[in-house]
Amino acid sequence: MNGFKPIAIALCIIAILCLQAGCGDSAETVKRQEPSGTPLPIDEVMTWAYQLQGLSEPEAVRELEKSAYDMLVLEPTCTDWSSGEKDFDTAGMVEMLKDSTASDGVHRKLVLAYIDIGEAEDWRWYWTWSRGWEPGEPFPPDWPDFIVAPDPDGWEGNYPVAFWDPAWKDIIIYGENAGSRTDQDYVSALDEVLRHGFDGVYLDWVEGYEDPDVSKAARAQGVDPVEEMARFVKEIGDYGRSRNPEFLVVQQNAAALGGEKPETLSYIDAIVQEAIWFDGTTFDDWDDPDGADIPQDPETSEYYLELLGIYLSRGIPVFDCEYAVEEANQAYALSGEQGFIPYCSRRPLSKLTTTPPPH
Repeated sequence: MNGFKPIAIALCIIAILCLQAGCGDSAETVKRQEPSGTPLPIDEVMTWAYQLQGLSEPEAVRELEKSAYDMLVLEPTCTDWSSGEKDFDTAGMVEMLKDSTASDGVHRKLVLAYIDIGEAEDWRWYWTWSRGWEPGEPFPPDWPDFIVAPDPDGWEGNYPVAFWDPAWKDIIIYGENAGSRTDQDYVSALDEVLRHGFDGVYLDWVEGYEDPDVSKAARAQGVDPVEEMARFVKEIGDYGRSRNPEFLVVQQNAAALGGEKPETLSYIDAIVQEAIWFDGTTFDDWDDPDGADIPQDPETSEYYLELLGIYLSRGIPVFDCEYAVEEANQAYALSGEQGFIPYCSRRPLSKLTTTPPPH
């Protein structure tokens, strides 16, 4: 691993030069040859982008297609059944993006699906229960037992779950007891990802095992939440790879899991850490100045760097998402020094970044 940093930085410079010609508000699309159809290996990815909202906006998918990012992490969108997005052509989006070129001009882009595996979200296709809950009141009686608490950060409609519960694993992975529904052709979140052609999954809320309410529920049920999360990630990977041997599993945050359960390092293909150096506190308004450039506590930064060193030492690619606009150049420089693959944007993640890597 001693040669990783200089190699990564050199390749990143090459990729950045291509990237600047292929994305951004005023850049013209670089002329590149047709992709080979072979995805860029994830350990060769030098640039990536992350967009969870606004994909149904005019030209949004086209902008992603024109960009030269090597890897795209995207919300499946048609899983959002509360905002009229259920008919969004996710499969068509994925097909278009998989037919577009990565920064090396030869391979195609990798396209990963965002999935929250540690929280139930009341706008998803699987939510068939009542929504009339007010904070501080008991949960409605028709809610499933695996919902344990409201989101600790105040995200409306998000609820941490007992992720080891078979009913929740059915929703995310197996779909064995999901029942037949005429308005969808998939039975689980993972089944949906596979049917729509994604190259793999990007797992959010892996850190659910650290949540105090989740830990309390685990103790009450006599289970080890760390062990159960490691098992959950493995089951997700096993299911995906049984249907697509090249299926990728990328973990977001929860870097401590690799130290607490080293076996999880063999279950994933990469890790992404948010806000190592810069964060944002606004999640909805793209233009809100609080959506980026809030310095991370230095002790937290050092904590992340120590944990992520475990992944680098095992040859696992480390990506980071910094919420930085004015501080983007600094964030890119700090990431490059560590051998990470950075992306700088605003917390809402509703557009491609306005601060792509510098020349």
